[in-house]
Amino acid sequence: MGSSRRQIMQMNSESPVAIDAELLVIGYGNSLRRDDGVGPRVAEAIEDLHLPGVRTLVCPLLSPEHADPIARARRVIFVDAAVDRIDGVHLRKLEAGETSQLMAHAADPRTMLALARDVFGRTPEAWWLTIPAIHLGFGTDYSAEAEAGFQTAVTQIKQLAAEGLKSDANNCTSPGNFREAGAGKPV
Repeated sequence: MGSSRRQIMQMNSESPVAIDAELLVIGYGNSLRRDDGVGPRVAEAIEDLHLPGVRTLVCPLLSPEHADPIARARRVIFVDAAVDRIDGVHLRKLEAGETSQLMAHAADPRTMLALARDVFGRTPEAWWLTIPAIHLGFGTDYSAEAEAGFQTAVTQIKQLAAEGLKSDANNCTSPGNFREAGAGKPV
């Protein structure tokens, strides 16, 4: 096996969990609702780059079956469109939620991390990368803000993968409007 496919065993109290990705990029959203599809588009673009140690997952929404690949990744970036943060691309460090109980048919990233912890005994380091969403009507084209966010997100994920995705997002340098949530300046 090549080094990027090498199985590294992580032990927990119940059973070993094989790490099969240094970085898992999960792009989720509805690709038929304009800007809402930017998360899957980012994951597809990262997949096309064939970055060593990086796996991708494209889905319309997060669901329980995604807990397995999440538990098997050393680090995870969840990529989604955001209607509440339209001032640029934001990266937020995530911790697992207190409970893995799903309250609807879809889950948020914190719930998915909790589910990976509760079912597989492992929670990877995780970040939530959000991209501005302006237009959510039916269609497959993107607003200028989502298009710019797409470019920034792909650039940042490439950089983070190359750097080994430092556990402290504040150590990242970046071009453009990539911001850590809560910070007023580019990181």
